[in-house]
Order: sequence, then C-alpha cells, then structure tokens
Amino acid sequence: MIGKDTAISYETGRDLMYLLRKWVLIGISLAFLTLFIVFPLIIVFSEALKKGMELYFQSLIEPDALAAIKLTLMTAAIVVPLNTIFGIIAAWGIAKFDFKGKNFLITLVDIPFAVSPVIAGLAFVLLYGSHGFLGPFLEEHNIKVIFATPGIILATIFVTFPFVVRELIPIMQEQGNDEEIAAITLGASWWQIFFKVTLPNIKWALLYGVILCNARSMGEFGAVSVVSGHIRGETNTLPLHVEILYNEYQFTASFAVASLLALLAIVTLFIKKVVEWKLKDS
Repeated sequence: MIGKDTAISYETGRDLMYLLRKWVLIGISLAFLTLFIVFPLIIVFSEALKKGMELYFQSLIEPDALAAIKLTLMTAAIVVPLNTIFGIIAAWGIAKFDFKGKNFLITLVDIPFAVSPVIAGLAFVLLYGSHGFLGPFLEEHNIKVIFATPGIILATIFVTFPFVVRELIPIMQEQGNDEEIAAITLGASWWQIFFKVTLPNIKWALLYGVILCNARSMGEFGAVSVVSGHIRGETNTLPLHVEILYNEYQFTASFAVASLLALLAIVTLFIKKVVEWKLKDS
C-alpha cells in the first residue's frame, strides 16, 4: 500500500513539474514576444496617431510619401513575378532531376540568406556604378542603374529570390516524379504537365513563398539603401522614407509611414496563416 501511494505521489509530482516547465516556457515566450513585437507595434501606431487623424493622413498623402509608396509597390510588382518564375524553374530542376553541380546550385540559391544585404548593395555599386566594371559601358549608352529605379529592383531581386524556390523544393521532392512520368507516358506536353499536374500540387506552397517574397521586397532596407542614393521623390522606398523623416525629426510623419508598413506586415501575416492552414489540409 505504501509503495502504491509512493508511486502515485511520484506521478503527481512529475505531472506538476511538467506543467510548471510548460507554463514557464510559455510565459517566457509570451513575455519575449510582448516586449519585442507587441509593444513596438503599439508604440508605432500610438505615435503615428498622437497628433490626430488629419496629420496622420496628411503624412501619407504628401508628394514624397506617395512617390515612396508608388516606388515600393512598383518594385514589388516587378520583383515578385520574376522571382516566382525563377523559383518554379529552379525548384523544378533541383527537385525533379539529378545533374552535376546540383549542390552548387542549391548553395547559390542560399547566398542571399548568408550575405548581408548591405554587402549585396555594395556589390551592385561595384558592378553597375559609374566607376564599376560595367559603369563606363552603361554611361556610354545613357543607361542609369545605380541611384535609379533599376538598381533598386536588381538589389531587391537579389535579396528575395530564395523565398519561392526554398518553399517549393521540399514539396516537389516529397511528391516525386511518378505523376509527371505518367503524364509523359500518356503524351502530355511539358506545359500540360506543369499546369495540370505540377502546379495543382504546389499551389499553396507557391503562394506561401510569394507572400514571403512580397513582404521582404516591400520591407527591404539594407541593399536598397546602398543603391538608391536617397533621392527624395525618386529613389526612396517606404523604409528609406521612414528613415529620412525620422532623421529630420519629423517623428509623427515617420511613424505614420511606418504604421503603413506595419499594416502591410499584419495583413501579410494573416494571409500567411491562412496559407499555412491550407497547406496542412492539402
């Protein structure tokens, strides 16, 4: 009887320790997220609305802010489709075929994750700048890349191109080649195979990668800051415009523009969770 009571006490103590560890870890996680994510977001929106809605909207519709919004949206509209096409092609090649240099290609795909965006921006300056490798040729043909929109687009493409391909490779590898081989046996063309076999199987993973790519392209700062030249109304994206306003002590305006980026992030997060839910069900 004593042995049985001792066993029950031991199990009860073990369960209590498990619950204690569980809630301690959850509490630490919630405290960390509150301190580093929730509080900063609250401060951004409170500072943005501190002087009223009128000043808030004025900060968003003034010419430089509108130009920054336009450039940010245009950059994303160009970068995301290009990286989507590249991601599908690269993932299909890596996941479905074996070839020499496959591991090297995967390493190249991961370079933007390992290299600082500032270093990437400097590399583009050294390549396309007036004193860079291609600078004289570009100047001779009156093509401006650095301190212009093309440079911003190129830098953003570089830092965002792994997102789509990295989401697709595991899905395609898990699915294997059986369905594609069967389609080829039945006489399907490569376009028919892609649109009727491959795309339906990867659509949610593809959308997930596109969402991440779009979020990063709109919020990119480091590489874009190096190649943009910070020209007001011309080469400032939203993150750069926030920096300039803050450095000029226009705090309300800077937080107003920052709140717009925060809203985009929240919407992106919501869509991301919906896609994650769809991925689990698919």
